Amino acid sequence: MTTTEALITAADAHGAPNYDPLPVVIATAEGAWMTDVEGRRYLDFLAGYSALNFGHGHPRLVAAAKAQLERVTLTSRAFHHDRFAAFCTELAELCGMEMVLPMNTGVEAVETAVKTARKWGYRVKGVPAEMAKVVVAAGNFHGRTTTVISFSTDPEARADYGPYTPGFEIVPYGDLTAMRAAVTENTVAVLLEPIQGESGVIVPPEGYLAGVRELTRERDVLFVADEIQSGLGRTGRTFACEHEGVVPDVYVLGKALGGGVLPVSAVVANAEVLGVFRPGEHGSTFGGNPLACAMALEVIAMLRTGEFQERAGELGDLLHRRLAEMTGSGRVTAVRGRGLWAGVDVDPGVGSGRAVAERLMERGVLVKETHGVTVRVAPPLVVAEEDLEWGVEQLWGVLST
Repeated sequence: MTTTEALITAADAHGAPNYDPLPVVIATAEGAWMTDVEGRRYLDFLAGYSALNFGHGHPRLVAAAKAQLERVTLTSRAFHHDRFAAFCTELAELCGMEMVLPMNTGVEAVETAVKTARKWGYRVKGVPAEMAKVVVAAGNFHGRTTTVISFSTDPEARADYGPYTPGFEIVPYGDLTAMRAAVTENTVAVLLEPIQGESGVIVPPEGYLAGVRELTRERDVLFVADEIQSGLGRTGRTFACEHEGVVPDVYVLGKALGGGVLPVSAVVANAEVLGVFRPGEHGSTFGGNPLACAMALEVIAMLRTGEFQERAGELGDLLHRRLAEMTGSGRVTAVRGRGLWAGVDVDPGVGSGRAVAERLMERGVLVKETHGVTVRVAPPLVVAEEDLEWGVEQLWGVLST
């Protein structure tokens, strides 16, 4: 067996089968390119589901990690450390908010946002005990914990995990009328992805986010924006909500916040919201650790220049122009997205999304499918223009043969 085959066989023998990765084994990576154990190079067109917005091994992020590794990596929140204040201050400033509650993974941040909204509802809004409701959208993907899959509409995410957590109302994504009907006096939050990633990069109708913002203000409800995939430069703005001039009450952040080096997530809001917590009511041993703070601080510094957002916007225009050319071919039925993020629906006659991903892998481009016929395209924001063009050409090559 080749090294690739041997490693995949060993992984299949001892790793739980909760993923079905493409049959490639990555050994090294730099920028927008990855190299497998046999030395074959691949253009990364997934970027770790936006965790690698700044590419693999960005020199600034590697330097920040090395410097912090030599000082202190973990104290727990039992003690203060010298990177925490700067992290909270600078992330709050980036978001235009006042407070930060750090966690590790994206789903931990979503869980934290749900707990925050409920506690705010009881202590500030005055919702009767055990009556708080959170309105969410069908087609959402906010993670895979028991509570979060309780309001998923994806059968694969939900099957065989019940009983499920109550307290959620699901409405169609993009439907303001349904949203308005679902919000009651006991609603504490509306939780939405500004662009639904796992569903196939679904962009809501123009005015939808602004309408949700107006409704939540009108009804004294928190607007919680899950910007874990869409935020931190991916769509050409720091946050996807900015495309409609919307500022939510709560940002949920993750993925790119750790620079592709380690998991870093956070809930960011004003003091009226996050100030409801008291010591001991919520926490995480690793949340806000020194290494995480050092990584996030460098990410924030890189975003503060605006260069990555601008690059994502410019290259995103190129990406969507090229992809739009495919829609009249009979091989692509739809293209959606913003910035360097696109969902490409493949005509079933061409093959499944998985089949397209496997054929692209043979051409040296790595993507991932979702929901059967959709291929997601999300290269790192540092991808070279000529590499982006080449990657799109390979996609067309797969679709046209």
